[in-house]
Amino acid sequence: QVQLVESGGGSVQAGGSLRLSCEASKWTLCMGWFRQGPGKEREGVAFLNTADDSTDYADSVKGRFTISQHNTQKTLYLHMNNLKPEDSAIYYCAARWTWYGASRLLAQTYTYWGQGTQVTVSS
Repeated sequence: QVQLVESGGGSVQAGGSLRLSCEASKWTLCMGWFRQGPGKEREGVAFLNTADDSTDYADSVKGRFTISQHNTQKTLYLHMNNLKPEDSAIYYCAARWTWYGASRLLAQTYTYWGQGTQVTVSS
């Protein structure tokens, strides 16, 4: 079992920045961030291969968000810059054992989930 605990959400004005953290009880090969806005499906945001630091991002956040890890502390980060109102959502940390195979963007391919942290961006 892998427990994931997110923190760092909050409210910010458009153009601002936030950093989300996810503490993991155990590291898996593929760690990622998803988000779900009101009335929307859960969408993949950013993904990290913890073995070689490969990353993958949704087109909507490329150039604005950065995913990183502190391997020793088993903490995953999501640095979010130039935030937009459409980034408002509950952000979830997720983990699965494989990097390749089923699409990393699909929430149903992830085994472990955190409880989520709210991010609100005002215009």
